[in-house]
Amino acid sequence: MNKSKRSSRRRLPPIRSGEIIDYKNINLLRRFISEQGRILSRRMNRLTSKQQRLMTIAIKRARVLALLPFLNNEN
Repeated sequence: MNKSKRSSRRRLPPIRSGEIIDYKNINLLRRFISEQGRILSRRMNRLTSKQQRLMTIAIKRARVLALLPFLNNEN
């Protein structure tokens, strides 16, 4: 009974097949950053370890180039 519920709840992949993990793709990067500006964990993102490494590098590059904030202090 539990197995059937799990299989029916398949989620969409967090990154679509056409999307490329790149520091210039700000809309994609914002989906993987918390409200405080922290990079979300791989478990919460549902990314593979390779995708998580690429995402982390892209977010850090975007922060250095001032495309993303280091902290989100908006109240």
